[in-house]
Amino acid sequence: MEDEPVSDVFLLSESQMKRIEPFFPLAHGVPRVDDRRVLSGIVYGRVPVCLRE
Repeated sequence: MEDEPVSDVFLLSESQMKRIEPFFPLAHGVPRVDDRRVLSGIVYGRVPVCLRE
């Protein structure tokens, strides 16, 4: 995981994303960002530093 660029590291699998996709808001004319990247950042931020090392 350390050798991969940060932009390619996702903490949620495709099957996990499919399960939570119905709960995402609709775009309503605004371009969507990559939901998987955003959620991975949120999950990463919530994991204590001691568990990441």
